[in-house]
Amino acid sequence: MDIKTVGVVGAGQMGNGIAHICALSGYQVLLNDVSQDALDRAMQEIETNLARQLAREMIQLSDIELTRSRITTTTDLSAFADIDLAIEAATEKREIKEQIFASLCDVVPARTILATNTSSISVTRLASTTDRPEKFIGLHFMNPVPLMKLLEVIRGLATDQDTYDTALGFAGSLGKTTTNAEDYPAFIVNRVLIPMINEAIYALYEGVGTVESIDTAMRLGANHPMGPLTLADFIGLDTCLSIMQVLHDGLADTKYRPCPLLVKYVEAGWVGRKAGRGFYDYRGETPVPSR
Repeated sequence: MDIKTVGVVGAGQMGNGIAHICALSGYQVLLNDVSQDALDRAMQEIETNLARQLAREMIQLSDIELTRSRITTTTDLSAFADIDLAIEAATEKREIKEQIFASLCDVVPARTILATNTSSISVTRLASTTDRPEKFIGLHFMNPVPLMKLLEVIRGLATDQDTYDTALGFAGSLGKTTTNAEDYPAFIVNRVLIPMINEAIYALYEGVGTVESIDTAMRLGANHPMGPLTLADFIGLDTCLSIMQVLHDGLADTKYRPCPLLVKYVEAGWVGRKAGRGFYDYRGETPVPSR
């Protein structure tokens, strides 16, 4: 199938990044959210990220206007009535994603491929709630989408070969390197990454080290570009908790038990950069540990 138009549902951090890279790569993009404010913030974020790419000489000045011209925002899903590919990029909650796909199935044409950007939830399970499980696939983009090269492609049990081949071609057109992940909880990247972050939180919880010492140890001792607690704040502690819960529920292994301190931070609303506080407090000029 030839993809020309892409609809993205969810204008948050992942959704606006997906819209950005699709438009920059030449696709006509419809970006949807229930909130007009969220759409306005998304377009501002896209402008900021395009400016950063220009400053790094990753794109040319003419690319900015072309990218802008290819993105249309809407709060009405009925605008998706003629798209070729719909990508869901909502919060990591199965019930919300299923509601979105139910609404999409009411408006998109029969040819449309449905994709989820889920970072942990079963693609097969989400596909089974739609009217086209054979045209359903997981496209797990990495954050920040415009910069990260990897795209995890996850087939559901019913995903047909044409859909899979189209997804690989689409990923290639975005300049992404693909890795095929089987449809098991959290796939590849988060199956490895999020338990490591959870273990770092346990190290903090048990007093093995401070926020700064744990991050410094992993940056300089393991050559990670950022420490695990800084990374957790960047991802969002609510997302980290959701993924750990999917792993714990799906694999029934106590090694995936979410750290109680992670649960406590999420209950407090201290979910990272997007909230102004997580393991670091971002409300001042320089982030400082919040405990």
